[in-house]
Amino acid sequence: MCGDVTNWDEETYRETILKDREIQTQTVFRTAWAPSQNPNPDSIVVASSDRSLGSYSISSIISDLPLGLGNAKAPHYFEAEPECFLQGHEGPLYDVKFYGDGEDALLLSCGDDGRIRGWRWKDCTESDVPIPLQGKHMRPVLDLVTSQHKGPWGALSPVPENNAIVVNTLSGSIYAAAGDSCAYCWDVETSQVKMVSKGHSDYLHSITARNSTNQDVVFDENQILAVVAEPLLNRFNINGEILSQIQCAPQSAFSVSLHPSGVTAVGGYGGLVDVISQFGSHSCTFRCQFEY
Repeated sequence: MCGDVTNWDEETYRETILKDREIQTQTVFRTAWAPSQNPNPDSIVVASSDRSLGSYSISSIISDLPLGLGNAKAPHYFEAEPECFLQGHEGPLYDVKFYGDGEDALLLSCGDDGRIRGWRWKDCTESDVPIPLQGKHMRPVLDLVTSQHKGPWGALSPVPENNAIVVNTLSGSIYAAAGDSCAYCWDVETSQVKMVSKGHSDYLHSITARNSTNQDVVFDENQILAVVAEPLLNRFNINGEILSQIQCAPQSAFSVSLHPSGVTAVGGYGGLVDVISQFGSHSCTFRCQFEY
């Protein structure tokens, strides 16, 4: 039997296909649990390839999940609504961290545009601006830009991207791994570079420092949690032997974020975040909402 094509809308069909393809290629590069006095994990912040930062409430997502959606084996995933939505960069975001854990905590992000920007987390959680308008409404209180290098005849190199950041609140520092093969140490108080470490021949992808944590490799009670370019959350012992492997939703995982309670969030390809309980079960799986 032939369908009725009298009401066929070619433009709508084209837009639907393009949007679906765009969603499939969106990537969650990093996740970070928000500071809270509650011992149970709830708010998680996601840094994505579409230059956005989104904050999501895990408890709200679980309560809103339709029956049969939101687990790691579902063919379709629940598209979650963020509680806060920021667009403060030009290009993909590669990392997100929190500086401090009280009311004055800063939400930090970095990415392809060479900037490290910080927002007051309190302003994000208490904003009365509707979500679709939040994107560029909130202004960062911290704005650091990686310097350009001067070449022959005074030509300036492109601004190198920042691929990863870590913080040390004891020294008031932000450390950045940049695309110019250098590691930078920034002073939060003065917004000035305190130190530049050189010695690598190619771009830096990751960085760590004392009193800091890395997000794609996490240490937990003498064990190592790690994700790679496959849908698995791996747990190794200190000798590198595999202790367990948990199937996760992103077909290629980029980020693993461990909450002090033992709950783990894995983010990656397809704009997916898979939240795994301390017992290894899937609490919820959701797709981040990118467009407004």
